[in-house]
Amino acid sequence: MSFAADSLDRRTFITFCATMAATLALPESYVPAIAKALQSAKRPVLVWLAFSDCAGCTESFLRASNPTVSDLILNTLSINYHETLMAASGEDAEALLSRTVGDDRGRYIAVVEGAIPTKDNGVYCTIGGRSAIDIAREVCSNAAAVITVGACAFFGGWPASRPNPTGAVGLQDALRGLKVINLPGCPPNAVNITATLVHFLTFGEMPDTDAQSRPLFAYGTQIHDSCERRAHYDAGEFVDAWGDEAHRKGWCLYKMGCKGPGTYHNCASVRWNDGTSWPIGAGHGCIGCSEAGFWDENTPFYRRLPDVPGFGVQTTANEVGLGIVAVTATAVAVHGVISIVRDRLHPEPVDPPPPSAGKS
Repeated sequence: MSFAADSLDRRTFITFCATMAATLALPESYVPAIAKALQSAKRPVLVWLAFSDCAGCTESFLRASNPTVSDLILNTLSINYHETLMAASGEDAEALLSRTVGDDRGRYIAVVEGAIPTKDNGVYCTIGGRSAIDIAREVCSNAAAVITVGACAFFGGWPASRPNPTGAVGLQDALRGLKVINLPGCPPNAVNITATLVHFLTFGEMPDTDAQSRPLFAYGTQIHDSCERRAHYDAGEFVDAWGDEAHRKGWCLYKMGCKGPGTYHNCASVRWNDGTSWPIGAGHGCIGCSEAGFWDENTPFYRRLPDVPGFGVQTTANEVGLGIVAVTATAVAVHGVISIVRDRLHPEPVDPPPPSAGKS
């Protein structure tokens, strides 16, 4: 059955295709191409692995709409393995995974959720008597495409936060040299997960990425640049306390610890709950959850970023980021901003700096 299943009327389907084109930063002229590709594409086989995680990424995926998750499961994708969604369990489930890897070798899409423990031979996360790293090595190395969803699969997330007793890491660190597409966030937005799959089905390849293998359509712009409160930032209008008059008026949350100047994500445009709202729109600062190391480097989340001279309408977000890095060198590490600025200054990968002594 094709993507344009009987349960989706034509108008809904074309609206979905237009939404995907907009999310992928493609011109409207690509809508027919996306529709044609999705209507004619054979249902791709998808394997979703869950390791050291909270299932938050799955919960986000379950809230997909246009198409709904039921359309995705029944009509769009052949989800052969997903511990939360599949009917099989125990030995039957693991046998299904093994058959998929064998029968659809080189054709299925592998999605990885959760960190991978590496200490003590990976004993801290096992499924069916096999370690997470062993399963990931077999499944991901034989996939047509590999996608990580969430902060944990990206860099280790919460399980990898100090002191990291299980040696948890992200998929790319666990399996060096593996080509992946990273969709970080805690959790990622279902729109970005769906759009990445649509791009692969339409063009036969994954979208262009940044230096951290994150798709540019979703992680190519700063939260700060697209924030609805940016005008207040430029005017020097900041919230000083939760619930104060400035907070009620929707002023900038920089002083309340917002990490928007150092975070790359399209939250402001795709939003959540069918585009209803997003954290900053709801009155809470960005915590930088799409940046590597955010659990350690951005906490406490309400800690204000260092003072940066030159705030105001003449100061760009990149200048703010550079100023933060200059101050942080002797104060507190803001890993996301540091890595972003270094990526722009140095074409070659740069190892992250050691953790700052200024943690709380």
